[in-house]
Parts: sequence; structure tokens; C-alpha cells
Amino acid sequence: MTVREHTLSHTQTHTHTLYCMLHSSTSLLEGAMSAVKLEEFRERIRKELDTTVDFWLQHSHDPLHGGFFTCLGRDGEVYDELKYVWLQGRQVWMYCRLYRTMDRFHRPEILEAAKAGGAFLRKFTRVPGAGSGQWKCAFSLTRDGKAVKIQRTIFSECFYILAMDELSRVTGDKDMQLEAEQMMEQLISWVREDPAGLGRPQLPGDVPTNSMAVPMMLLCLVQQLTEGGGAEVVQKYTELASWCVQQILQHIQRGGTAILENVSVDGAELPGCQGRLQNPGHALEAGWFLLQVSAQQKDEALQRTAIDKFMELPYQNGWDKEHGGLFYFLDVDGHCPTQLEWNMKLWWPHCEALIAFLMAYSHTREPALLHRFSEVFEYTFKHFPDAQKGEWFGYLTQEGKVALDFKGGPFKGFFHVPRCLYMCERILDDMLANKD
Repeated sequence: MTVREHTLSHTQTHTHTLYCMLHSSTSLLEGAMSAVKLEEFRERIRKELDTTVDFWLQHSHDPLHGGFFTCLGRDGEVYDELKYVWLQGRQVWMYCRLYRTMDRFHRPEILEAAKAGGAFLRKFTRVPGAGSGQWKCAFSLTRDGKAVKIQRTIFSECFYILAMDELSRVTGDKDMQLEAEQMMEQLISWVREDPAGLGRPQLPGDVPTNSMAVPMMLLCLVQQLTEGGGAEVVQKYTELASWCVQQILQHIQRGGTAILENVSVDGAELPGCQGRLQNPGHALEAGWFLLQVSAQQKDEALQRTAIDKFMELPYQNGWDKEHGGLFYFLDVDGHCPTQLEWNMKLWWPHCEALIAFLMAYSHTREPALLHRFSEVFEYTFKHFPDAQKGEWFGYLTQEGKVALDFKGGPFKGFFHVPRCLYMCERILDDMLANKD
């Protein structure tokens, strides 16, 4: 080697070493900055969760008949005493999950509230169904528990199962767990074998559809019932979980460029406005459901699909470029959706987006996903929380102004906000505890 070649080689080696040192220093700096930002997110989320829990503990309990009021005004005043089973079950589940998994919520008043809510559900919710020997769960009840309305869907039963299984985990009541499992078997039968028990007549013009909500909810229940279970429990629901995933994946349409809310049972696009409907928040929620499955199964292809198709696509198509925030509904062809509230900004799609992008970032450490989370975080925490009265507003105009100032109603209760805050805090705890 000549002197010149030696000098050049030495210079190249030195330059490469400097590059590696600079790259390493940059990565460390970026990591430190990310950690600071994540800590800021966690602090705000933690405070908001505490405020939300306190609001519902203070205002929603019915000391006379049990259960929970969910129609609460801005100050927490009860403006309607009807009790909605979706929200009763969700509140029991949420109280139990907080009590069971977070030390600061392991408080007697939370456990007692959950048990009282569970007792109300078990005593009043179930009513005879259309099928022989089958039970349905009412959709709404009077304050003292008389059934008012029954829906011909599976969703009241879904939230009954969530409540019973989670409550059984904190009380050790095996009868509750058995009730949850029995109701689950009935749901599976209605969805996959014979829907007659739902009481919905088969009309000649009613085309069978695959609505994304159904496999999503069944997959959510599988996750609930198998959590912490042994191989036998997991095996029991393995085939059902795979079926749910495949049913959800059928909603990837238009050559992979859109998630449609309703498709045919064969996975084809439906005609008309029903077939063109998009619900960005629902797609994002499906995304993090699929992401959980991909992590459990170590399925990298499913992880990529969950992120690229069920998170990125709904965000790109659903984010309001002018005012910020996620549209509630969209038409894939750009027509005005038949849902008149389509351009409003609702609380729960933003909750699902926060969970989805933070979970995706925690799994991949892709900076773009943290950026997405940050964008949604900034919009959400600027517009939805009520700094004066606590909890969140649920319904905003397209421009981001409060359209309705109540804190709870027939569909907004103690669920999407606390579940989002709870899950995000837990994800941030795990990331910040990881020194790498």
C-alpha cells in the first residue's frame, strides 16, 4: 500500500467512525427528545383519566335502584333516567378493568359501584328472546329496571358478556363467568348459524351483509374471554378469532385504497350508499384490534395490514385538512353521506385514533406513527375536554365548536374516553419503562 493509499484509507475509516458517532449521538438525542414528549403525553393523559373517573363516580350512580345514569348534562345533572344496557355493561367493565389493573384505582368505592352495576344487569337486563330457550338483552330500561326496547342486533349481549367476564375476574364469581360463556355461545350461533333468535324477519329485499361491527365485536369478546387463560381456553376460540380477522379484512376494498363499512357476505362491494359508506373511527378501532392479534400471533404481515390499511387509509381519507379532526362518516365516491351528522367531529373516533397510532408506534417505533399520534392528540385535547366542568364534550361542529354540551347520553357513557386514556397511559408506561 502506498503512503497516499494508506492516508486515504485512514481518512475514510476516520470519516466512517465520525459518521457512526454522529449518527449514534443523533439517535440518542432523538430518543431523549421522544422520551420527554412521551412523558408529557402521559402526564396529560393521567390527569384527564383521573378527572373523568371522578366525574362519573360523582354523578352517574343511582343509589335507589342500582345501575348508572348516563344521560348527564354538562354539570353532571341527570336529564333522562332511562338506562341503556350498552352503557351499563361498558361502565361495569371499565370500573373493573381500572380496579384490577391500576393501583390508584384499586379503591373500594369503584369495586362496589361495579358490583352494584353488575347486580342491576343480572336482575333486569335479560328478557326472553325469539328463539326457544334463548335470552335477549334489552337495549334500554326504566330507572327501576323495566325493559323499554330491544334491538334486533347482538350488541347489548356483547356488552353484557364484557361486564360479566370482567366482573367475575375481580369478584371470583364463577357463575358470572359461566353466564358470559353461555351468552357467547348464543352469539356465535346467531352470527354464524341461525340469526332467527335475534327476532329480525328475513325480508325479500334485504341483502345479507357483512357489517364490520359484528366481527369486530366478536373479536373483542375473544380477546376478553381468553385474557390470561390457559391453552385450552385459547384453543376454544382460535377458529372464531381467525374467522373474525378474515371477515374484517374483507372490508379492504377498491384495490386496497379504501375501508368500507359494509360489504357482501362474499366480500364484494355493495351497491348504493350503504356500500359506499366509510366510518374512519371504526376502521381505526378495527386497526388496533388487528394489531393486538398480530402481536399475539407474531404475524408481521397482519401487523403491516393493520397499520397501512386500517390506520393510514382512514386517517388520510378521514382527516379534515381545513379544520382538523376526523369526519364521522364519508362516502368513498365523494357524495354526501345519508347520515346528516357526517361532517361533525365526535369524541370516540378520536379516542380510537389515539389508541391505534400510539399502539402502532409502540410496536414498530416508526416516527411517522408517533407524528400521527401527536397530531390527533393536539386536536383532541384542544377541543374535547371541558376544562371547567370535567369530562369531555362529545359532539363538535366541523369547525371544532361544541355543538352539544352534555357529557353523557344514550351512546356516550363511561367507556370510550376512559378506555382510551387508560390504554394510552398503559402503553406509555411500558415504553417509558423500556430503557432501550
